[in-house]
Amino acid sequence: MDITQIFRNNQNWVQEKLSVNPNYFNNLSKGQTPDILYIGCSDSRVTAEELMGVEPGEAFVLRNIANMVSNTDLSVMSVIDYAVTHLKVNHVIVCGHYYCGGVQAAMKSADMGILNPWLRNIRDVYRMHKDELNSIDNEEQRYKRLVELNVQEQCINVIKTAEVQRAYRDREFTVHGWVFDVKSGKLIDLNIDFVKLLENIMEIYRLDLDGAENLVAKPV
Repeated sequence: MDITQIFRNNQNWVQEKLSVNPNYFNNLSKGQTPDILYIGCSDSRVTAEELMGVEPGEAFVLRNIANMVSNTDLSVMSVIDYAVTHLKVNHVIVCGHYYCGGVQAAMKSADMGILNPWLRNIRDVYRMHKDELNSIDNEEQRYKRLVELNVQEQCINVIKTAEVQRAYRDREFTVHGWVFDVKSGKLIDLNIDFVKLLENIMEIYRLDLDGAENLVAKPV
């Protein structure tokens, strides 16, 4: 790829935006008020703003391998804190995608070097849902189901955080689990029933935030 072409593309993009709105970049420079925190995969085929059809300033975006939300990852914890506490987003979206290389790698027993600790998080998801996954004979369908279950578990990890529990207490707030189908281009809402999933474990993860009500009793 000719890297200098990127700068030509940028100039064309600037001119395109200014031709529609001469104040476009001046307005962008005034700050951001996104309503969405999007946590997605770093896969080069899955561009957050484009697949959602949103403009710059409408979504705060974090991407990593296989859209993971690990409490030991200072980057993801900082992003959640900033987006939920300071930017006051009202929606957190965890979006996985079918044909995810990270999930596929985690399904194999190969030694992946420095990737091993990261992939172990996905392998832990497989362990938690081993019976369901092993009951699926078709390898591709088992792989796609692990993508979905990984999204589900990462959403739960989002809900475990203090920032998100405060947001549920203080305002209208929702966590969403989605999958992007690379083959069709469609976004799929997994419609995860967090109330049901968390009813037996929220007593462990619910924080005592100034007497906040049990989150399971609230729609999430």
